[in-house]
Amino acid sequence: MFNKSTTAPNGWLAFELNVLRRLKFESVILPFAGEPNLGGYLKRWNVRVLANDLSQSAWTKAVAVIQNNAEKLSDEDVNIILEDAYVPHYRLQNQALRNWFSETDAWWFDNVRKNIEKLLSPVRRAIALSVGMSVGDYVLSFNEETREFRQPLSTVFKRLQRIQPEPVNNGQNNTCQNKTANDFIAENRMDLMFLRLPLPRNQSLRKSFGAAAWREEWLCCKDDFWNDLEMSQAGKFGTLIETKHQYLRLLEEVLQTASYIPVWAIAHVEDGFVSTQDIVEIIGHFRRVDTIFTKDFSEFSGTKAVVITA
Repeated sequence: MFNKSTTAPNGWLAFELNVLRRLKFESVILPFAGEPNLGGYLKRWNVRVLANDLSQSAWTKAVAVIQNNAEKLSDEDVNIILEDAYVPHYRLQNQALRNWFSETDAWWFDNVRKNIEKLLSPVRRAIALSVGMSVGDYVLSFNEETREFRQPLSTVFKRLQRIQPEPVNNGQNNTCQNKTANDFIAENRMDLMFLRLPLPRNQSLRKSFGAAAWREEWLCCKDDFWNDLEMSQAGKFGTLIETKHQYLRLLEEVLQTASYIPVWAIAHVEDGFVSTQDIVEIIGHFRRVDTIFTKDFSEFSGTKAVVITA
């Protein structure tokens, strides 16, 4: 929710992995996990991964990829999920779906969301919800001119489910949580903290999600939670930021909480609001900075990728 990984430039993941290959660690915590790709790759290195995100969509995807060592959806699971998917009932359970989809599509997402709850395994539910989010993104990628090329949503679900990557079993107890970064860091002692700094935002939480807000509303089965969530996270790192000073002060609180973790790798998007030097100075309050790695993506996105190790 507070770190939309979709804003990262293409090639960012490869850059992060290249930096992490240089460090020695057997376990890692990801306080702002975003998309689960990094955690999934680290599992291939037999690293124990603990991931966290306040976003329901990011947390759900993390459970499906990072926490999941072996589970997959069976044909029976898929049949349960898609049973009577297009059949309308008295009223939609989640009226907010009509803000995003046509009436027919809204019924499909409403019914599929309810059917997924019939799966007994939390991990399989997370896998199914992740596939469902991909179906929604597929639907929203069409406009009136291209709508004729769309396929039935149940067909799309089956196809997307079939191409899901095989789960990676690293023999570790990988866990995913849905907490504030400070609480998550305070409760977990690992070798390395990979802190992907959330981008500063000066607009409401729902607006910061943009077109991806539908995922949170589909997962939560409503859309009246945004204000309460915003208020509950007020003053926490990653929420509404008014000034650079406020951003750096909240970052300092996070690093103070993480001071017990032996190694830090802090990823930063240099976009003009907070400079790398600002981040380095805050880190210097706690420990010596080892190396600053940079990769210039300005030609494609106007940003520079930075990872600071300490």
